[in-house]
Amino acid sequence: MFYGAGKPAKPIKVRAYDNMPEKILISACLLGQPVRYNGTGLSLESTLLSEWKTAGILVPLCPEVAAGFQTPRPPAEIEAGQLGTDVFAGNGSIYENTGRDVTEQFRLGADLAVKTAVEAGCRFALLTDGSPSCGSSFIYSGHHDGQTRSGMGVVTAALRHHGVEVFAQHQIHELAEQLRR
Repeated sequence: MFYGAGKPAKPIKVRAYDNMPEKILISACLLGQPVRYNGTGLSLESTLLSEWKTAGILVPLCPEVAAGFQTPRPPAEIEAGQLGTDVFAGNGSIYENTGRDVTEQFRLGADLAVKTAVEAGCRFALLTDGSPSCGSSFIYSGHHDGQTRSGMGVVTAALRHHGVEVFAQHQIHELAEQLRR
């Protein structure tokens, strides 16, 4: 069964000690790891990211690779008219541009992301916008035409369901503000 689907969310536990640094789940591609569908990384350049990496508070994960996808792989999009919340709830689909249904693999990736966040005590995530997994403000249209639309990916939906606050890479300063609170 999908982690938490159909059940009330279990909030992420607060870290055991106040002096322990806050952990951040981060898309592995933002650290330059070549895990994106086209075999590249994004390498988010930021002083904040460098500081967090040095402090050892980043928990890198590519949910798609964790779920068994190869790199490179065909691009995939959430079906037109659906969102990551639909996929998370079991009512949506994700298809590669080849037409292959990869919904269950993406749901597995979301499950693994939630488990990773829970085990590491991450209350925050910094994810790659636009992805059918990690998108938090936009995803692609579902027509494989390069167009985007408002919405979130299935990993973001699953993490938010479990109380993890998700930020896109362009919101790194907003995440830093949350960490200071």
